[in-house]
Amino acid sequence: MEGKRQAKISRLIQKELSEIFRRQTATLGGVLVSVSAVRVSPDLSIAKAYLSIFPPEKSKDMLDNINKQSKTVRYELAQAVKQVLRKCPDLQFYLDDSLDYIENIDRLLAPRKDEEPKPEAEEKE
Repeated sequence: MEGKRQAKISRLIQKELSEIFRRQTATLGGVLVSVSAVRVSPDLSIAKAYLSIFPPEKSKDMLDNINKQSKTVRYELAQAVKQVLRKCPDLQFYLDDSLDYIENIDRLLAPRKDEEPKPEAEEKE
């Protein structure tokens, strides 16, 4: 269970990372990176950031690029949160595939076009 301090730091890091990625991807054009969640370890030394990348075709390449530039991103984050945090946590980036998972469930649960909807049972009086 996450404590209050962990939750506050998670929200702060999520907000600042979102701003950093917004600035960096503005030059690329056509790519949108959003930070869907951040989980901070209890000792505040590691922050796991879950990223949603649009379009999904470029997500693997963008995630590899972000991991290569993680030191630069951590430096920019440290500059943004230096008034709040004494030490900036190490960053680990993961691809957030929860939207794909939800779409797959919706697709599986949707009635098929070749099937006729079953009539509801008639109520007995």
